Order: sequence, then structure tokens, then C-alpha cells
Amino acid sequence: MSNSDYQVPDFLRELLASRSPSGQEAEAQAVFDSFVEPKADSYEKDVLGNRIATLNPDGDPSVLLAGHLDELGFIIKYIDDRGFLFFDAIGGHDRIMISGRRVRITTKNGVVTGVTGKRAIHLMDTSEREKVPKIHNMWIDLGVSSKAEAEALVRVGDTGTYDHEFELINGSIGTARAFDNKTGAYIAGETLRRLADDSDLVAKVISVGTAQEEIGTRGAMTSTHASAPDYGIAIDVSHATDFPDADNKRFGASKLGGGVLIGRGPQLNPLVSNSLIEVAEANNIPFQLEAERGVISNDSRSIQVAGPGVATGTIGIPLRYMHTPSEMVDLDDVEACVQLLVDWIMTLKKGDRGIV
Repeated sequence: MSNSDYQVPDFLRELLASRSPSGQEAEAQAVFDSFVEPKADSYEKDVLGNRIATLNPDGDPSVLLAGHLDELGFIIKYIDDRGFLFFDAIGGHDRIMISGRRVRITTKNGVVTGVTGKRAIHLMDTSEREKVPKIHNMWIDLGVSSKAEAEALVRVGDTGTYDHEFELINGSIGTARAFDNKTGAYIAGETLRRLADDSDLVAKVISVGTAQEEIGTRGAMTSTHASAPDYGIAIDVSHATDFPDADNKRFGASKLGGGVLIGRGPQLNPLVSNSLIEVAEANNIPFQLEAERGVISNDSRSIQVAGPGVATGTIGIPLRYMHTPSEMVDLDDVEACVQLLVDWIMTLKKGDRGIV
């Protein structure tokens, strides 16, 4: 299949184009609003920036689907006398990846482009070349020559993202700066959109585009507490390990194009995990298993312990090069996640609670 033949859903494409560092998710929120709100029976926005769409509000049981809208970013901390911007990281950056990138800074007057800089390798001694630069030894260059010029463009506290946009590179394989986790937010919203047309739906479905996952799963805390679901599914990217130096003995084995990653482990409700597997097998949906030994670094950790507790599962989209400017995903895996959730939700019966 050529790149031009693969049909990328408009909803996903627009989410990937949006810029939404944690706490500044407005662009992604607007996309979620546009595609999900018209299909929902009710739609709420809260003070953290969550988007909470509900379908079949009188249904039983209730299921919350969570995919976070935020991404990694930068926040401007200081502007020096020559107009260079010094910044801090929002979320868990790999510092070796930061320098030499174009970045887009969102300001009150629009978007400003800059370049991340550091001392060139030619100007380092041997020992310096072996070190990863600290955040405070890097800067953003706006191409200005004074603090006044820079301050006319940006302010301390403005945020930015890498300027690495979505592109299909081989059939259904794409690259983007923020598959983590625009894919998860898309899956949560798209599942509701498809279920909206099914008159046999029994469950109440709550699809949430969560805020501020990258800085502590904050949006999942408040939205789950407010929604009080019986079940919760966190949808996020997870590590594909089909690259040259992967250590499968330490991190398991998964691959792009292998289908949904279904999590199993002590934090996850075994009835939920097992039923997801059964539905995938029954409907010939490709899947892979992922072992989670303890607390999981996604929204599921907040969903599970909200209120009296929630029967929680997690599904993952296999992804290479997480938290870099060019993450890689097979969009067929994204579609498999949507299909699995639609089919799984349709198996739920009134009174199901996931009690173990």
C-alpha cells in the first residue's frame, strides 16, 4: 500500500496537528470538542481541561475510557539580554534529543518559531563531547538580538512543542512528535462516536480526553472521581520492542503491526484484562500481551483508586522512540484498539461490576 492510499481519519489527523503541552491543551481540546461533542448525549469541560463525553447516560454498567490530550513541551523561564530564551522541560524529555530542533511557542499574539541551541561540538573539548547537556545549558534562539525584541514576541511562562509534524512514511506506518498520546485520545473519542450509532448499547460510556497526564495523571484523577464509573480503561502508547538493541528479557516483546497491547498485572483487574483478551480472540482482533509488574505510568494508576475503586484495564498502542520528536506507530494498531473497545463494551451486561 502506498502512503497516498492509506486513509488517515480526519479526527486523528487534526489531533496530531494540534499543539498541547501539559496545562496548555487548548488546541487538542478544540479538536476533541469538534468531533466528539456532537455524538455525545452530554459533554462537560472542567477546570483542569478534561473533556468528558457521555453516551447512554442511563446505561448500566458505566465505563470510562481515558486517553490523554497533553504532550511533552517546554516552558520559557528566562530571557537574557541578547534575547535568548532559557527553558525547562514539561514532561520526561530525553535531553540528548532536544538540541538543534525547530520549536513552536504559543504566545498571546500567535505562534513563534525558534531553534533549540547549544554549543557546537567543534567548540567542546573531548570530555565535554561525552556529556549530555543539562537543560539549563540549552536555549531557544528566535533570531533576535536583544531582550526587548524577544519580549515583544514571547513572555516567561509561554510554552512550546517540537515542530515535527505527522507524516506517513510507509503504508500505515507514520511518524509524529505526539503519537503519545493523541492516538489514545482519538481512540477514546472514536469509540464513543461509533457506539453512538448502536441501538443495542447497554452500558453508559464516558469518553474522556484527559489533561496533564505527562505531569502526574492529574486529569484522570479528577475526571474519574467526578464520573464514578464501574469500569475504566486507560488508553496510551506503550513500548514496541522491535528495534535493534531491544532487551526483550527485561521489557518483553511487542511489535508495530502486531495489534493491541493488552496489559496484565497486579494493578489491573483480572476480569477486565481476561475479558479484553477473550473479545479480541472471538473477533479476530490482533493483540499482544504486556506484563505490568507494579504501578503503571499512565492514567490507569489514577483511575484504579478513584473513589471506592474502579475495575481497571489498560490497552496500549505499540510505539517506537517514545518521548522523542519522531515517534513511530502503525495506524492499523490504532484501528484495532478502537475495534476492540467497541466490541468489548458491547459484551457488557447490566449489573456487571468486575468484582474479583
